[in-house]
Amino acid sequence: MAKILALDTSSDACSVALWNDGELTEMLETTPRAHAKRCLPMIDRLLGDSSLRVGQLDALAFGRGPGSFTGLRIAAGIVQGLAFGADLPVVPVSTLEAMAFAWFKRQEGPVGQVVCLLDARMNEVYWAGYEHSTDGVKEIYAEQVGPPEMVDAIDSEQELAILGSGLIYLERLPAVLVESSQIQAPEWGPRAAAMAEMAAPMFAMGRIVSAIEAQPIYLRDEVAWKKLPGR
Repeated sequence: MAKILALDTSSDACSVALWNDGELTEMLETTPRAHAKRCLPMIDRLLGDSSLRVGQLDALAFGRGPGSFTGLRIAAGIVQGLAFGADLPVVPVSTLEAMAFAWFKRQEGPVGQVVCLLDARMNEVYWAGYEHSTDGVKEIYAEQVGPPEMVDAIDSEQELAILGSGLIYLERLPAVLVESSQIQAPEWGPRAAAMAEMAAPMFAMGRIVSAIEAQPIYLRDEVAWKKLPGR
């Protein structure tokens, strides 16, 4: 058993969750452009409600990406600061895998396969494909970024769901993928609750990094920044 605090700021939603020896609690706020302001107070409240301090945790976890560049940096920065201060290990968790994990947990009966899509801006999507496994989630298409037209269809006779904000490009996705999907859920996004639960076995298996190694995964090699006027 373990006590693990997880946070995710990779999308418009800001969420923090606590895995407390098998008991899971979460706080979620949809706060675009306010993650840096809201995340620490949410962490303080969540730990306070459980009468815990950061130093009593076994590890920290965070959504390491892909996702919003600014959001990923906020989560990584907060986790690094807390981990350094309390000398805690960190469990980086894929945002796309966390989406699939939460979906499979919610479903009843045949769980099938999922394609998780996040809007990557610049007319591209972050995406990956998963199926359910005895260990939770099995990756069948690796994380990647590219135009919606390049999202490979998953050839499956199982129920197929397409999840995430990348569905804003629905008309540009390959027709065979869309036609073979039984479920399309554009509102489905990364959540700290799934990350906290996923982090527990990852921590037990030693899949941890140090505070300085807790870095975002952008998938893009280069990020285009707009220069402010006068700079």
